[in-house]
Amino acid sequence: MTFRFVDEFEHGFGWVPEGELLTRTSHAIAVEGRVWVTDPVDGDGIDERIHALGEPAAVVQLLDRHARDCAVVAKRLGVPLHVVPFDGVQGAPFDVRPIVNRKRWQEVALWFAGEGILVCADALGSLSYFRGRGEPFGVHPLLRLSPPKRALGGLEPRRLLFGHGEGYHGEDGGEALAEVLRTARRRLPAAVLSFFRAR
Repeated sequence: MTFRFVDEFEHGFGWVPEGELLTRTSHAIAVEGRVWVTDPVDGDGIDERIHALGEPAAVVQLLDRHARDCAVVAKRLGVPLHVVPFDGVQGAPFDVRPIVNRKRWQEVALWFAGEGILVCADALGSLSYFRGRGEPFGVHPLLRLSPPKRALGGLEPRRLLFGHGEGYHGEDGGEALAEVLRTARRRLPAAVLSFFRAR
């Protein structure tokens, strides 16, 4: 499987399998020399890029149905796998933000407050079916009636990294996030239209 690297910055990067309609995006984020990998899709060259950032610390699976290659990558890197860790990860440089905790949908996001990085699986995304007209990214269509304001409201991220699509980077990330959460319900019809156009 071949990859395209995205969301590259000083302390992290993302990767996307070439030619996928759903654009599964994985990330590696380094804090103080330790690297945290989220929702990885496995492939050649990934380990080398991760080790170039620092010492692998753990793999975190953010969504219950997003097993992807988390277990395989964690085993090969020799690190723990944390599956939807609602209770947090001891010693981690991030807070775990609960998004959904239902029988068929369990999801958390990671908030690296010191670095201003928010990592989401499905709650937010930048693919066309997430976005209403004029949105740089949007709330998942099935969460727009009850957007995750409690979990994500008030955050001021400079980097928003998504499980589907390329991230959003900039000092206005907090404003963009607040707007997307505030207008999620109102923009539901436009998002649904985008969803069906993308199919």
